[in-house]
Amino acid sequence: MKDTNLLNMVFRKAILKRDITAKTKAVFEQFRNTAMQIAEEFKQNLPEDGKNLEFGFSNKTDLSFELRFADDVLMFMLHTNVFEFPRNHEIMKTPYIQENKDRSFCGCIHIYNFLSDSLNYNREKDMGYLIGRIFINSEGHYFIEGKRELGYIYNHFGTAEIDDDAIRTILESAISYTINFDLLLTPYDDIKEVSVGDILCDINALGWKTGKRLGFKFQADKV
Repeated sequence: MKDTNLLNMVFRKAILKRDITAKTKAVFEQFRNTAMQIAEEFKQNLPEDGKNLEFGFSNKTDLSFELRFADDVLMFMLHTNVFEFPRNHEIMKTPYIQENKDRSFCGCIHIYNFLSDSLNYNREKDMGYLIGRIFINSEGHYFIEGKRELGYIYNHFGTAEIDDDAIRTILESAISYTINFDLLLTPYDDIKEVSVGDILCDINALGWKTGKRLGFKFQADKV
């Protein structure tokens, strides 16, 4: 190939993305293992009158696992692609990124919250919510965009390095947020009409949607 500069650019970007993917995958497995530990700790310390309460961990695929507790499910999903922050993102203005633009390329782990009944009864119209997403670069630095406990604490990308302590804190913060993110009553006008066909179906097959904030605003900076 005559254009060696182009060849070097392709190889350099490919190697960077390969390394980020490997790093994010390794971190995701740390999340998986720590989630299993937390689930076991909770089960071992349940009070006598709470022995029948659900708190469990389950693997779904190589790219996902879930934690179930009370009436909630936290689903962790690893994205297979590498992303860069937009040019106007605050992260891009930090000295850490300006020193080396490669640091702005990250793998991503999503954390979704679902109602356990939505999954147990296959209520396909029910809504889940993204409560946080974790960005990890090739140096193992991380940044979280998320709700309350998640979004307000972990925003020091230049200094925050992912490790076992950070992973446990993130998981516990996600559980804490979810426990306090309660199901609100659906506005009356949203469900005041139902067809005869729907009412003759099993109740779980009705067209009703259930979600923690249906009919209400759900914004990262307002909830």
